[in-house]
Amino acid sequence: MDMTGEERITAPRDVVWAALNDPEVIKQCIPRCESFERISPTQFVAVLKIRIGPLSASFNGEVTLSNVNGPESYTIFGEGKGGIAGFAKGGADVVLKPDGAETILQYEARGEIGGRIAQLGSRLVASSAKKLAQQFFSDFNAVVSAKADA
Repeated sequence: MDMTGEERITAPRDVVWAALNDPEVIKQCIPRCESFERISPTQFVAVLKIRIGPLSASFNGEVTLSNVNGPESYTIFGEGKGGIAGFAKGGADVVLKPDGAETILQYEARGEIGGRIAQLGSRLVASSAKKLAQQFFSDFNAVVSAKADA
């Protein structure tokens, strides 16, 4: 499953970069995120409650940043286990491009799932993943834009 997209954020690139590296901002923007904590400069642990169709599960995972080129870009990779529900793993290349007083955030994401969650069907899972990604970036945009206006 692959997704690409872009979000125009009404904040300077350094503000957007700082927010992309702030565990509290990320936790606030990930739908149904119970915790998101930094364990090193490039590693985080997270707990998410996910619901896809009839299946609901809690996923414990690790998130790693690589290819960090602040404040321009990084690669983010995460892997989570949801017990009998299965696993999910994926990553995204994130690029920030300044555009006057605004920033264009571009992403190319890919992911893979296994276990019971994969048995729900690729259309349902892809649709849910796309909806979660859009929700994250919409919420992220709102939070960062509000901080820039404050």
